[in-house]
Amino acid sequence: MTQSRPILIAGCGIGGSAAALALLKKGFDVEVYEQAPALTEVGAGVQISPNGARALDALGVFQRLNELSCKPEKKQFRLWNTGRAWPMFDLGDAALASYGYPYLTVYRPDLLDVLVQGVRAIKPGAVHLGKRATGFTQDADGVTLMLDDGTSVQGSVLIGADGVRSAIREQMWGGAKPAFSGMVTWRAVIPMETLPEHLQAMVGNTWIGPGGHVVTYPLRGAKLLNFVATIERQDWREEGWNIPGTPEECANDFKGWHPDVHAIIQRAQTLLKWALMVRDPMPAWTQDRVTLLGDACHPTLPFLAQGAVMSIEDGVVLARCLEAANGDLPAGFARYEAARIARTSKMVLGARDNTDRFHSSELGTEEGAQTYLEREWGRAPIHDRYHWLYQYQADTVAI
Repeated sequence: MTQSRPILIAGCGIGGSAAALALLKKGFDVEVYEQAPALTEVGAGVQISPNGARALDALGVFQRLNELSCKPEKKQFRLWNTGRAWPMFDLGDAALASYGYPYLTVYRPDLLDVLVQGVRAIKPGAVHLGKRATGFTQDADGVTLMLDDGTSVQGSVLIGADGVRSAIREQMWGGAKPAFSGMVTWRAVIPMETLPEHLQAMVGNTWIGPGGHVVTYPLRGAKLLNFVATIERQDWREEGWNIPGTPEECANDFKGWHPDVHAIIQRAQTLLKWALMVRDPMPAWTQDRVTLLGDACHPTLPFLAQGAVMSIEDGVVLARCLEAANGDLPAGFARYEAARIARTSKMVLGARDNTDRFHSSELGTEEGAQTYLEREWGRAPIHDRYHWLYQYQADTVAI
């Protein structure tokens, strides 16, 4: 694929790097501009459902990531105070049999690393660090991306993959403020060897209770345990991934919860917190030669475990759409938006709907929890909420 000027990508997180790799594999020339001085990810876990694993395979990095990941033997609910367990759904052989790919739990830095390595293997100098996008201009012939160091670069088209605080999105659609969800999330990664033996199992746990829930799962061959805990509170609303907190504050948020939850909190060397914000799905992503991708256009609450996966799917589908456009890249952008916007909007709304399912007041007692789980988390409702996500094939879906 030849083009007079490269495709520009603002942002080299998971979505931007996935898009860059997908485009390079299709023969497009790509230049990526990342604001960070080094390519790092928050030291945390991410769940890769079978649809995400398929998309990673299309990018040629699935096998390497599979080697670095964990495959939980099962996923279960546990009641917030008694610890009683109920099976959630099978993530092992059943996922492979149903969808052709496994369900992985992945260390985010490993995911970013395999994607960026894939980009650099094709074009070593594609990623430019310490270059924050501040805005753009476009005309009938191309796009100019402005950077915070006062320089600018020219390209054929621009992909804004610059995250929830996207400067590209703000210029295109204005700076609409998100609404506070009423929830704060804590995150930590704990060395597995420091935990009591019964907490070192290859199991994904979702602790559920009135007003909060806690998710844990193994990472990196069970060397690490990922901890994500969400609680309803109104006194702190700062959005951001890297706000430090203390074990004492986190433990107070989960006062009365099972000793296993507190055993994990006590062993966290670093605890980060952030306020969860709610944004409505966007009605459009594209303006001629500029489009958006990943968190820049469909940021989501983390209650379907699809944020990273949707960004990777975006990259695979976008590259296919530009390839099919036969040189008319703006038309390819329009095709990409049409192919992705309904799916990602449904995901954003579905994640929002799951909040009440994790935090219901009915979870206050074992009797209430039993009735609630049978109604909301039985085989039929789980199939309705997840099958449409997991069966998607980014590499072959109609565009």
